[in-house]
Amino acid sequence: MSVLALLIPVTLAMGALGLVAFFWSLRNGQYEDLTGDAERILFDAHDTPLSPTRAAPRRDTTSKETTR
Repeated sequence: MSVLALLIPVTLAMGALGLVAFFWSLRNGQYEDLTGDAERILFDAHDTPLSPTRAAPRRDTTSKETTR
């Protein structure tokens, strides 16, 4: 029983500390840009978008002729 007298206040203090840390992170804007981080992790800084090009002409694969 004496162990509970120690563990209950420690648990409540840790919960209060976690709650204070959560409210601190909310106030300091840690959750402002959630999608930006998700997109930034997919691309490197030096990546550039590909320019649209014309599609290459398709070869006819239905003919029976073979090329040498």
